[in-house]
Amino acid sequence: MKRLHFILLFCLLFSVFSFSQSAIIRGVILDEANNPIENVNIKASTGEGSASNKNGFYELRVPSDIELTLEFTHVGHSRVVSKFNLKNGQELEFNPVMKVEIEQIAEVVISTNTRQSVDGIVSVTPKTLRTIKGAQPGVENILKTLPGVNISNELSTQYSVRGGNFDENLVYVNEIEVYRPFLIRSGNQEGLSFVNTDLVSNVDFSAGGFQAKYGDKLSSVLDITYRNPVDFGIRTDLSFLGGSIAAETISKDGKFSGIAGVRYRDNSLILNNLETEGNVEPVFADAQTYLTYRFSDKFHLNFLGNISLNKYNFEPENRQTNFGTLQEPVALLVFYDGNEEDQYQTYFGAFKANYFVNEDLTLKLIASAYHTIEQEYFDIFAQYRLGEVNTNIGDEDLGEVEFSEGIGSQLTHARNDLDAFIVNAEHRGDYKIDEESTVEWSVKYTHEDIRDRLVEYEIIDSAGFSIRPPNFSIPNLQPYEPFEGPLTAFENIRALNRVQINRMQAFTQYSKRTEWGTNEVFYNVGVRAHNWTVSGEDIESNTQTVFSPRAQFAIKPDWDKDMLFRVAGGLYYQPPFYRELRDSSGVVQPNVKAQKSFHIVLGNEYSFKMWDRPFKLVTEAYYKGLSDVNPYTLENVRIRYRAKNNAKAYAYGLDMRLNGEFVPGTESWFSFGYLKTEENIDNRGYISRPTDQRLKFGALFQDYVPNMPNLKMYLNLVYNTGVPGGSPSYADPYDFQIRLRDYRRADLGISLELVNPTKIYNARWKKKFRELSLGFEIYNMFNNQNSITNTWVRDVYTKRQFAIPNFLTPRVFNVRLSAKF
Repeated sequence: MKRLHFILLFCLLFSVFSFSQSAIIRGVILDEANNPIENVNIKASTGEGSASNKNGFYELRVPSDIELTLEFTHVGHSRVVSKFNLKNGQELEFNPVMKVEIEQIAEVVISTNTRQSVDGIVSVTPKTLRTIKGAQPGVENILKTLPGVNISNELSTQYSVRGGNFDENLVYVNEIEVYRPFLIRSGNQEGLSFVNTDLVSNVDFSAGGFQAKYGDKLSSVLDITYRNPVDFGIRTDLSFLGGSIAAETISKDGKFSGIAGVRYRDNSLILNNLETEGNVEPVFADAQTYLTYRFSDKFHLNFLGNISLNKYNFEPENRQTNFGTLQEPVALLVFYDGNEEDQYQTYFGAFKANYFVNEDLTLKLIASAYHTIEQEYFDIFAQYRLGEVNTNIGDEDLGEVEFSEGIGSQLTHARNDLDAFIVNAEHRGDYKIDEESTVEWSVKYTHEDIRDRLVEYEIIDSAGFSIRPPNFSIPNLQPYEPFEGPLTAFENIRALNRVQINRMQAFTQYSKRTEWGTNEVFYNVGVRAHNWTVSGEDIESNTQTVFSPRAQFAIKPDWDKDMLFRVAGGLYYQPPFYRELRDSSGVVQPNVKAQKSFHIVLGNEYSFKMWDRPFKLVTEAYYKGLSDVNPYTLENVRIRYRAKNNAKAYAYGLDMRLNGEFVPGTESWFSFGYLKTEENIDNRGYISRPTDQRLKFGALFQDYVPNMPNLKMYLNLVYNTGVPGGSPSYADPYDFQIRLRDYRRADLGISLELVNPTKIYNARWKKKFRELSLGFEIYNMFNNQNSITNTWVRDVYTKRQFAIPNFLTPRVFNVRLSAKF
């Protein structure tokens, strides 16, 4: 409570200001015969206005970093409504075509632009985020359809990118870095993503080769922008899995604006369909807000706040998993006693301030505090048996276990508590040298204070014999000689850690857009520095420093075909976070080095028209050479590091994505990815890393009924080849390279728009809504049995370890109601 009070007091006392910057939208307005239209009235929702000249040309300066709407109106033509969200200094060309006496089906959302193309950024529209739902809705549900991104657990929001693990991804909201809970070990416990899609105005994603302005991680950047409202509105979403409500407003004088959202999630509908039966209470909730106050033309103040509560109570009863082959089917039957009680509370508050010195210089100050209190308690006693399954068709006992091959029991116990408090203070700035050149810089201080108590043990009994760990020093010669040694748990971890980490980070980078002959050229060069010190109780203080030079170059040749070529790369370091410092026995190793990666990306973008509609094919080839690698094992979504830099690794692959209007007025895409990543531990030779996802196919397809454009459909498809399924405790990973089965999933959603924002209705009840839709969803439409990891069970007779898959969610139906007032 003292730390919570400190966060609130910190947020109240910190008061600085910021300034809103601008962008430019220009273009030519044409009719259906491609003739320019004069005197078209252009009006922005923020108050700016303009008109087209005799050549149909217009230019309008609008505020940046907010979602705004442009309305194009002209006598004799249907109006055109378009939404924009532009970055500071961005110049966008938008050429609308105004039709005669034909009403526009829906608003056009503009998101792609040249600036993002040269940076190697993939953008996702907020409308797509809110439309495409899933078993775990949010930004991550869209990311899994992109090449290079692997999410093989629909209950989790964690993802791996191009061979990296879950800890190697950066997430920013309005330039503020956000964090995740530490103790999560399965997607069942995870709950909501930090990002609230109801508040989002822009989503940018980079799968590698990103600029120096982004932090020190090895794999990817997810850069989220929350919007500044331009009017009052309420949005709500209700389904069998929970609901959300978001409200936004702006004061009459335009100085204050704010948006806030509350979400509630109950995964009982999904978890009750898993193989393990029992009583489960998975309740997740959060409240989030983004506020802005404009004191003057030069000073604004922004506040981002979030409170999240995850509660997961589980009392398992029984489980039956059938596996093996058609000729030799085997079943695992488990009967449970005990329960699991997990709770995660997180509090996050941040102020962001910009000071606009002049049109060219902007100074920013960001301060944030993150506090997480986590507990993981369970005592679960499991009695299991392996047996042969009756395969006689027509037999009344078909599918039942007839003969037991192995009988045993297992007791798992945990009393894990973690309290982490992280504060950041950062100064950022950017200076526009001229219209085509910009310099950016930052200095950031971070203090991390972690208190962690780890108490776990596992006792395994097989056919009445307690199994000791393989490294037990006293030999067992039973039954020929009696064993008189002590009874020892198969796994026993006890640790109490109090760790402080102080970090100083800085970067500077230079960007320039110019011409090389008749070709357009863009390049960016920058360097990051990161210094950190690990200290704490009974820990010898250790300080390290790394430097990360990075660069990007893009060229757009003066060709008839619209082509862009891009190369990016540099050195990427990942200084260890607390979880990377803690070894498998729970002991903190302060001398762990930063993992290092040489990264190079070669990209091509080809924009073309097909069926008179725009399309884009993006291709990227990449290579990562990693050294000082900290090996780890992956158990569901929990990562256990060895806390040693005793490995080297590599990753290379090819990503392709074709997106465009396969159906007029909608955005769809198809993705393909090839990846190979291996590691060499202690020079023993290369083996597959836990994230070695060889092939990836993803698709997001949207459609509507031509005669009923308000009846819409989306199909979210993912196919991933299997990754290594892990190994039993104490086992050598070189002996266990068994892969999980391929991950195949299809989610279908059908929605009927009862109220469309572009139409005028006579019905009184419809006038109360801006948007209203009713949807029906099928998750895992083909009921594929996907698995996330293996449970290892020992057969006392054959001494074999059976890898028994832990299956994910089956087919689930859901109904959804969405409205905006």
